[in-house]
Amino acid sequence: MSFEAWTIFALFWVVFVTTPGPNAVNCITNGMHLSFPRAMVGVLAILTQATLFLVLSALGITALIAASPTGFFIAKLVGAGFLIYLGVRGWILAKRPVVVGDRPAKSIYLHALAVATINPKSVAGYLAAFSQFVQPGVPIWEQMAVIVPTALTITALSYIGFTLLGAGLARAALGAVFNIWVRRVLAACFVIYGVLLGASTTPGRA
Repeated sequence: MSFEAWTIFALFWVVFVTTPGPNAVNCITNGMHLSFPRAMVGVLAILTQATLFLVLSALGITALIAASPTGFFIAKLVGAGFLIYLGVRGWILAKRPVVVGDRPAKSIYLHALAVATINPKSVAGYLAAFSQFVQPGVPIWEQMAVIVPTALTITALSYIGFTLLGAGLARAALGAVFNIWVRRVLAACFVIYGVLLGASTTPGRA
């Protein structure tokens, strides 16, 4: 991959991972409710998902999933239901006082991994990255040696930033009415993402 191609890819990835979505909402929520070291477990889960999707994209599996109307439809409904559930639950719990949590690391990790995996933005983004930036005449794994470290570094910085934002909101609004509405807005975002996911069409199809 040339330096020019790498620069374009890096800029694309910055926009991709800094555009707020379910992962960002989850990181902000973790930052509000958990200690910072414990919230970093959620970022680790996102990086796990990113690594998996990068490898699957290189192997063409995500393209195969997107090309299967039945498989995509089932995944879409499951993902939509999960996001809506998170949103409704978050709205109901918003009035409860914020307490720095001590959730098991496994729970935080699996929860963040589930949110990242069913995120429709992930499939679209990885397909776009590989359809636009991978050069057909160059061995794929040589390109992956450049793409993977770049993508994971930018992804980590982005979601660490969202987690820090959540921690800052918690400190600024702990126990205040404002805090309740911040949490409700985040909960509403999950519901909105779930509805949009459920109403979306299979990529490449009307």
